[in-house]
Amino acid sequence: MPSRTTVVGSTVGLHARPAVLIAAAAAEYDDEIVLSVDGLTVDAASSLLIMTLGAELGAQVTVTSENGEAVERIAGMIAANLDAPSA
Repeated sequence: MPSRTTVVGSTVGLHARPAVLIAAAAAEYDDEIVLSVDGLTVDAASSLLIMTLGAELGAQVTVTSENGEAVERIAGMIAANLDAPSA
């Protein structure tokens, strides 16, 4: 199963705005996408669950799915500063 570990790039971590953007993108895929931080795994299509990870700027997050394209897209979003006004 494809997976990729990346580092949180949003200055506020994976909180409200970044979590909503990531969950919306994950919901576009039929395949399940999961995020893992320090042994805690959540469904990437749920912004509330993403926020429970407590992933701050610089935290390592592993993205896993049967869909390699989804893994790359979501990992890229996690690495970006999604809290920036232009995001």
